[in-house]
Amino acid sequence: MNTHEFISSIAQNQIPSDLPLHLQALWHDGKGDWKKAHDLIDQLNDKASAHVHAYLHRKEGDIWNADYWYSRAGQKKPAINLEEEWGKLVVLYLSK
Repeated sequence: MNTHEFISSIAQNQIPSDLPLHLQALWHDGKGDWKKAHDLIDQLNDKASAHVHAYLHRKEGDIWNADYWYSRAGQKKPAINLEEEWGKLVVLYLSK
């Protein structure tokens, strides 16, 4: 799946069945459902999920918690807006 197909699936309200949980979380966040996105990854400890978890807490405005999850993911908080970060996360994790 490429980024265009991922974004199209959001517009069509058709989540792909084979997405890993961290990409499912980004998909739900792209639909505007932060809670569903967070619920999907809240208990996961892998680095990709921690990275998405960090982004979600940054979006929520809980910067302390976001910084904790960026650290768990081995990432630094980016100096870009949230839309750009969402897009970079989608590209990054679709390519893996």
